[in-house]
Amino acid sequence: MSHVSPALAASASPEYEGFVGWVLSLIESLGEVGVGLAVLIETFVPPIPSEAILPVAGFLAYDGRMSAWGAWVAATLGGLVGALIWYAIGAAVGRVRTRRIVGRIPLLDHDDFDKAEEFFARWGGGAVLFGRCVPLVRSFISIPAGIERMGLVRFVLYTTVGSAAWNGIWIGLGFAFGPAIRPVLEEWSGLISNLAVGAIGILVLVFILLRIRRRLRETAARAGREREAD
Repeated sequence: MSHVSPALAASASPEYEGFVGWVLSLIESLGEVGVGLAVLIETFVPPIPSEAILPVAGFLAYDGRMSAWGAWVAATLGGLVGALIWYAIGAAVGRVRTRRIVGRIPLLDHDDFDKAEEFFARWGGGAVLFGRCVPLVRSFISIPAGIERMGLVRFVLYTTVGSAAWNGIWIGLGFAFGPAIRPVLEEWSGLISNLAVGAIGILVLVFILLRIRRRLRETAARAGREREAD
């Protein structure tokens, strides 16, 4: 899908060091389709944020190693496919069982479902459009839309517009800041890699610990209610 001119290919950037170089090489090797798959996976594994993937695609496009338009289209299609899957699940199995499914996904809980449901109840169909710009909510806003049987054509239109706008912003930022990012990575990619790995490790650990603490509290509260009922 990528169309890179000979001039750009000839002036390909040097290999970057460490984690930064690995991420850039991985996304480049997967291509535009890989960007779309990453956005699709985010729909079911929200701790993988598209905000960390799309700017990389934009930078690779600036670097002549990926098509910006191709990455944008693939990311938008990936988001739409993921949204349609959750929409279908919500419409097919209903609120109670869908909420139970979300609660059983590792690192997710019922509160994630409840927040998406509250967002949809407050904003209606507009939540599908604007919810694409809200982390975690965008992954599950399709569920209440499916449960409430929102019109499919309207749902697809809102999801596509919201996803296209959000993806365009982040890919565009990566492309626009390419001239500033490239010399920094050429000089400091090793140091930036170490800092990035440390920051990601801390964020993931904090996320997991908070989720575990919340689940322990829910379990303790449930056990307390059962004892009181007895």
